[in-house]
Amino acid sequence: MNSSSDVNQSGSPPFCLLGAVGYSHSLDTCVLEVVVILFLTVLIIAGNLVVIFVFHCAPLLHHHTTSHFIQTMAYADLLVGVSCLVPSLSLLHYLRGLNEELTCKAFGYMVSVLKSVSMASLACISVDRYIAITRPLSYATLVTPCRLRVCIVLIWVYSALIFLPSFFGWGKPGYHGDIFQWCADSWKTSPGFSTFIVGLLYAPAALTVCFTYGSIFRICRQHTREITQRHARFSSQTEGDKGERGERCEGCPDKRYAMVLFRITSVFYVLWMPYILYFLLESAGLYHHKVASFLTTWLAISNSFCNCLIYSLSNSVFRKGLGRLFSPLFPSCLGCTDAKKAPAIVSPRPDARCQV
Repeated sequence: MNSSSDVNQSGSPPFCLLGAVGYSHSLDTCVLEVVVILFLTVLIIAGNLVVIFVFHCAPLLHHHTTSHFIQTMAYADLLVGVSCLVPSLSLLHYLRGLNEELTCKAFGYMVSVLKSVSMASLACISVDRYIAITRPLSYATLVTPCRLRVCIVLIWVYSALIFLPSFFGWGKPGYHGDIFQWCADSWKTSPGFSTFIVGLLYAPAALTVCFTYGSIFRICRQHTREITQRHARFSSQTEGDKGERGERCEGCPDKRYAMVLFRITSVFYVLWMPYILYFLLESAGLYHHKVASFLTTWLAISNSFCNCLIYSLSNSVFRKGLGRLFSPLFPSCLGCTDAKKAPAIVSPRPDARCQV
C-alpha cells in the first residue's frame, strides 16, 4: 500500500498542496484542488471538442495550412483535459489501488509531452506565416501537404523523446504530478535536466516566435507606410485612390490572420511564463513553495482552453462555423437571423420610371 493510503488509514488528513485551507473534514478531500482541477478539466475538454468539430464543419478554415497545426494543438489540449481526470479521481480516492509513483510519473510525463506539442506547434505556425509573407510566390512549393504531415509527426516524436530521460532518474519534467505526494516530496528537479529542457524546447520556441512575428509586423508596417506614401503622392487622382484601396485590402486577410495567431501565441506565453520562471528558480534551489507550484502549474494548463475562446472572439470564419455547429440546437434563432438577412420583398406593381 502506498504512503498516501497509510496516511488516510491513520486518520490524519490526506496530502493537499494548498494545505489545511483547502481540506474538508466532512468530505475527507482537498476541496479547493478538486474544484479547480475539475473546473479546468471540463472547460478544456468542452472547448477543444468545439474547436475540433468546428474545423470539421467549416471548410473555409482549411484555407490556411496553419489549420493543421491548430488542429494538432486542439487534439493535444483535448488529451491534456482527459489526462487531468487522473488527479481529479485520485483526490476523490478512486485510484487507491494504483502505484502512486508510477501514476504520478506517467501523468507528469504525459502532460509535459502534450504541452510541448502545443509549444512546438505555435513555433511552426509562426514559421509558416513568416514564409507565407516573405516568400509568397514560392510558398506553395515550400509548404506542401506531405511536408506538413512529416513536420507534425516530428513534433510528436521530438516532444516524446525530450522528456523521456526523466523516467530514468534524470530530473523532473514539471509539477503536474505534484497532486500525488510521492511526486511532490520524492521526485526532485535537477538543474541539469531543467537547463536541458529550456535549451532544447522553451528557449528555441520562444526565440523563433519572437523573430518570426517581429519580422512579420515589421514587413506589414513597411508595406502600410509605402501604401500611405503612394496614396499621398497620387491623392488627386481618383483611379489612384481606387488602386490604393485595392492594395490596402490585398494584405488585410493575411495581416488579420497573423494577428489572431499572434494573440494565441501571446496568451500561451503569458500563462506559461510564471510556470517557467518557477521551474527555473525551483531547479536552482532559490525558491520552493507548494502553493506556488500548484498555482503556476494549473495556470499554465488553463491555456489549453484559451484557443477556443480566442478563435471565437477573433475569427469571423470560426464564428460562422460555430453557428453552423450549434444551429440544430437553436433553429429558431437561426431562422430569426436568416429573416434579418433576407432582402425586402419588392412590390409586384410595375413602376413606369423603371421601364426602358
